[in-house]
Order: sequence, then C-alpha cells, then structure tokens
Amino acid sequence: MKNQLDFLAIGDITTDAFIRLKEASVSCDIDKVNCTLSMRFADKIPYEFVEVVRAVGNSPNASVSAARLGLSSGLVADIGDDENGRECMETLRTEQVDTHLVTTHKGAKTNYHYVLWFEDERTILVKHEEYPYKLPTIAPAPKWIYLSSLGGNSEPYHEELASYLEAHPEVQLSFQPGTFQMKLGKEKLKKLYARSTLFFCNLEESRRILETEETDIKKLLHGLSALGPKTVCITDGPKGAYAYDTAIGDCWFQPIYPDPKPPISRTGAGDAFASTFTSAIILGKPVLEALRWAPVNSAYVVQQIGAQKGLLTRSLLETYLASAPEDYTPKKIE
Repeated sequence: MKNQLDFLAIGDITTDAFIRLKEASVSCDIDKVNCTLSMRFADKIPYEFVEVVRAVGNSPNASVSAARLGLSSGLVADIGDDENGRECMETLRTEQVDTHLVTTHKGAKTNYHYVLWFEDERTILVKHEEYPYKLPTIAPAPKWIYLSSLGGNSEPYHEELASYLEAHPEVQLSFQPGTFQMKLGKEKLKKLYARSTLFFCNLEESRRILETEETDIKKLLHGLSALGPKTVCITDGPKGAYAYDTAIGDCWFQPIYPDPKPPISRTGAGDAFASTFTSAIILGKPVLEALRWAPVNSAYVVQQIGAQKGLLTRSLLETYLASAPEDYTPKKIE
C-alpha cells in the first residue's frame, strides 16, 4: 500500500526538442493576436542549437512543480517501452515524483515534440501517440488530482475519471484543459468542469471554451465559473492574471512578478502558474495568497530552457515573495 499523495497529476508526457531559430519572422494583427511564424520555403534554414528536455508536458510539469514545493507528488501517464520513455521515467524519479502509476506499453513509442523557439516565444509541433488509455487503480485516493492535456482518443478516459471522482467525493480536482479537452467542448466534459475546485486557462482559451468573442474579463471569469469550478483563474501572459472565487465573490487582478531579466522562453509559464496556485491551496494558503505565489514560479521558469529547470523550491519562492514590490498584490476589479 502506497502512502496517500498530496498531488496526483494526470496527463500525457513527452520529450521536447527545443530548436533555437536564427532566421525567422513573426507577423501579427493589432495587439499581437493571430501571429504567424515565417521562414523561407524550400531552403536550408540555419538554427543556433537544439536542447532536448525529458519528461515534460502540462501534467508532468505540474507534478515536478508540486514536488519541488514540498508536496508528495505523483503522475498518471502512458509511455512506450523505448529509450525515450526510460529516460522520462528516470527524470521523474530524480525529481522525487512517484511513478508507480505510469503505464508502459510494449512496442509503443513515447511522445516526442519539436519546439520551434524564436525570440522569447515558441511554436510546438506535437504528435500524441495513441495509447489505450485506462485509469489505473489509484489507492489510496490522493488529496488532489490535477488534470491536463491528453491525446485525441482519450474521451472515454475522461468519463472513467469522472466516475472515479464521483466515487471519491473527498478528492479535490484542479483542471487545466489541454487542446483536445477544449476541442471536446464543455458539454462532453461537463462533469469534470462541475467537479473542479480549481480551473485554469489563458485568455484566448477562455473565449474558446465559452465559444464567445467577449472581451470583458469579469464576464469571462463568471462564464467559466458558471460551468461549476469554485475558483477560476485566467492568465494573460506578461499582462498578468485574473481570478474569481465563489466564496469571496469578487474578481481580482494579479500583476506579474517582475522578471529578474528578460525571458528566455515562455514555455511552461502557464503550467507553473496553475500548479503553483494549486500547491499553495493544498498547503493551506487562501486564494489571494495563492494568486501571489503563482506568478513567482512563472517568472523563474521563463528564465530557463524548458518548463521545469526554473521551477522553485518553497523556500526560494517565499524568499522572492518577501522581496516583491509593494504593489505586487491582488487588486479587486470593480
């Protein structure tokens, strides 16, 4: 019998190969929306270097984040029986993440993505291997489940998870939907939305989920809350983040933590925010204090290549919080 975990992340794991581009251009509409990355067609494009980062993905990133913050953390994921999969497992174990619920599939490949990294942003070429998803026996039940990105054949898996949560009402759910989960739509995942204690997405994703062009942040927060989550957070990159908590009854804006230096890559900033907020709540922090914690980890993740290298320990995070500017505090949105 394993000890009860504080934090159990569920979602796909991958290896990211970061390709640092030299010759490319970006074009955007007003306010940096609908951006496209361009390179010369049918040519040899030079790049600076490649760095391979193992055991990443929304949920693995979250599991490492929680472990570094001092929680007992585990991961439910699927891998192939290849060298890539073995290296992912070794990386998780090094990070003190419990891997006994990771399923290895004989003859299958482990996910491998390519990250086109230009300036401080990235475009990711993704390929989700199709695993026969099945929820493993989770005993004892964890205190919290953190659900994020899964592959395109995982719809029944979500139904299985919803049934597990129904049978274990004591387990809290933190939900950060990935691309396929948003494509499934809020109706097919309504049980998971309704069951969520915490919910996270970015501004563009909030409109996609709600199928709206709404720009009023309070309406977006309330719209997501109406789906069931008790606390909703919407991030807006370097512009900050927003939160609505049904118990408090107000909407709040949190500015970003000042970057110690210009960001290297924004990969993993959203995962760091959501997992740190969740971890703070598990550690007994109130919602507005969790909202102060989360951007600190994001600020240091973007100082490194990949989504995990810059993740902070609790002591470091609290040190940086203690030296935050006076105006680094949630502000009520009127």
